[in-house]
Amino acid sequence: MATLVFGMNVSLDGFVDHDAFAPGPALFQHFIAQTRGLAGSIYGRGLYTLMRYWDSDEWDQHDPETTPALRDFAEAWRRQPKWVVSRSLKEVGPNAALLGDDFEAEIRSLKADLDGRIDVGGPKLAASLMKLGLVDEIHMLLRPGVLGRGAPFFAGVQPKLRLIGSERIGEDAVRVRYGVD
Repeated sequence: MATLVFGMNVSLDGFVDHDAFAPGPALFQHFIAQTRGLAGSIYGRGLYTLMRYWDSDEWDQHDPETTPALRDFAEAWRRQPKWVVSRSLKEVGPNAALLGDDFEAEIRSLKADLDGRIDVGGPKLAASLMKLGLVDEIHMLLRPGVLGRGAPFFAGVQPKLRLIGSERIGEDAVRVRYGVD
């Protein structure tokens, strides 16, 4: 049985903002290794549209600053299966499947049929899945910064959590892991 994990960078005041937190080298290597080990990822429309950037070759074709780490991440992201929950998208990219209106049953089936970790991308989707009792763990990657704005990490939910563990990752991040009861 797969474990559904919602994890993102989060400011000390509880906001997520992909523009505010560029990972340092050690944290980026962590993300590469994590992505390589996933059974897959579930995305909402917004985050999938942002992440689909890695499906194209546009990101590195003309950029002399492209590093081996960027190539490694793109390769890992392209390889993993992705499922996208969206009512507005009509198609998704390679190695991705669009989940329909009965996404709850489809995700329950994924959890039952797969082994390993499936990441849940985006706070709104995670909130919906938490309300359905589908998210097993929360991984908050606390970053040094107070944003005072952005999307809240917990988008309208107040899950009952139990501490599983914590660890420092790289130069400025602490991952705090919680089980969702």
